[in-house]
Amino acid sequence: MRLRPGQAIATGTPGGVGHGMQPPQHLQPGQLLETELGGVETLRSRVRLRPST
Repeated sequence: MRLRPGQAIATGTPGGVGHGMQPPQHLQPGQLLETELGGVETLRSRVRLRPST
C-alpha cells in the first residue's frame, strides 16, 4: 500500500474502549470525534444516526 500526501491510516482500538466500561458506553448521535494527526491536522467527525432502510 502506498500513502500519498494528505492520506492517513487510523488503526487499532484506542485505550478506554467504551464497550469494556461498566456500564458499557457507546457513541451517541451528536457526539464529536477528534483524531489528531501528529500535530499536523485534526480530523473532526460528528456522529449521526442513519435511518434504517
